[in-house]
Amino acid sequence: MSILQDPAAILVYLLSLIGLIYWLQDQDVLKNIFKYMPPVIWIYFLPMFSTTLGITPETSPLFDWVKLYLLPTSLILLLLSANLPALAKLGPKAIGTMLIGTLGVVIGGAVSLAILGRWLPVDAWKGMGTLSGSWIGGSANMVAVGTSIGTREDLFGIMIIVDTVVGYGWMGVVIFLSAYQEKLDRWNGADTSVVKTLNTHMKMKGQHGRRPMEFKDLITMVSIGMLAGFLSLKLGQWLPDIGKVLTSFGWTIIIVTALGITLSFTRLSELENAGASHIGNVFLYLLLATIGAKADLKAITEAPLFLAAGVIWIMIHAVILFWGGRLLKAPMFLIATSSQANIGGIVSAPIVATVYQKSLAPVGLMMGVMGNVIGVYFGLLTAWILSMVGSLYF
Repeated sequence: MSILQDPAAILVYLLSLIGLIYWLQDQDVLKNIFKYMPPVIWIYFLPMFSTTLGITPETSPLFDWVKLYLLPTSLILLLLSANLPALAKLGPKAIGTMLIGTLGVVIGGAVSLAILGRWLPVDAWKGMGTLSGSWIGGSANMVAVGTSIGTREDLFGIMIIVDTVVGYGWMGVVIFLSAYQEKLDRWNGADTSVVKTLNTHMKMKGQHGRRPMEFKDLITMVSIGMLAGFLSLKLGQWLPDIGKVLTSFGWTIIIVTALGITLSFTRLSELENAGASHIGNVFLYLLLATIGAKADLKAITEAPLFLAAGVIWIMIHAVILFWGGRLLKAPMFLIATSSQANIGGIVSAPIVATVYQKSLAPVGLMMGVMGNVIGVYFGLLTAWILSMVGSLYF
C-alpha cells in the first residue's frame, strides 16, 4: 500500500515534482548535472523511485485519464506553432537532407533490431519504435508513439536511457566534426552557396511576437486543446485496429497530429506567442511522470543490449545521412543540423546549427519543427517495420 492513493494527491505530488526538477535546473551549482542528464530523464525516473519507495501506487485512475485526455491535448498545443510556409523557405536541399536523416533513422532501427533481435526481449520492437519517435523530432513524439503502440512502462525508461546516452553522445560527435566542416565540404564537393542563401532568405519572427499570457489565451488553449483531443479520441475509437501498431489510440494520435497541423494554418497559431507550447509541455511531462510511476526498476538490467542497438542504429543513420548529403552536395552545416533536428529535436538542433554557422540558429529551429511535425507519422511507420522484423525472431 502506497502513501498516496487519492488521484488528486498523486496529481499534486507529480506536478510538484516536475516543478521542483525545473527549479533545480536553474540553480548554478546543478547546471552541469542537468547538462548531461536533462529534465526528461528525472521526470521519468523520480516517479519510478517514488513508486519503488511506496510513495505513489503502480496503478491509479489518474494514470489512464492523463494518457487518454492530456496527451492528445498536449499534441494539439505543441503543433499550433508548426509553420509550414516558413519550413518551405528552407529550400529543397535543406528539406531533402532532413528527410534523408529521417530515412536513416527508419532504416537504422530495422537493421539494428535485425542484428540484435535474438538477444532482445520479445517486445523490443515496441521500445525501439518508441525511441524512433524521439529520434525523429523529440520527446513529444517519443511519448506519442510509445503510448499509441502500448510500450510497457519499464521499457519506456530504458529507451529514455538510450536516448540520453547515445543521443547526447552523438551530439558530441557532431559538434566535434564542426572543426573539420570546410575539409569535409571540399571532400563532399558541397555547394556552400546554400548557406549564403539561407542567411539571406531565412528571416524568422524570433521572439518579437511574444506577449504575456492573458486569461482569454489560457482558456482558449485549454478548451481548443481538450475539444480537439477529445474529438480525435472518439474518432480513433470508431476506426478498426490494423496490425500491432494502428490501434484505436494509434489512430487517435494520427488524427490529432493532422488536426494540430491544420489548426496551425489558422489564427489559433498566434496562441504560441502567449505560450501554448508551454501548456502542452506541462501535460506531456505529467504523462511522462505517470509512465515512470508505473515502471519496474528491475527492467533496467536490459539497458546494455538496447544501448548497443542504439549505437548501431545511430551509426547507420550517420552513414545514410552522409551518403545522401554527398549526393545532394549538401554542406556539413545542413548534414549536422538535420541529424540533430532528427535525433535531438527542437531543443538541440539550434545549438548545433549555431556551432556550424553562428547566424543560422533559426534554420536549426525550423528543421527541429519539421521533425516535430513528421515525427509521429514516421515513428509509427518505423514501429510497424520493427514489428515485422521482430516477428522473425518470435
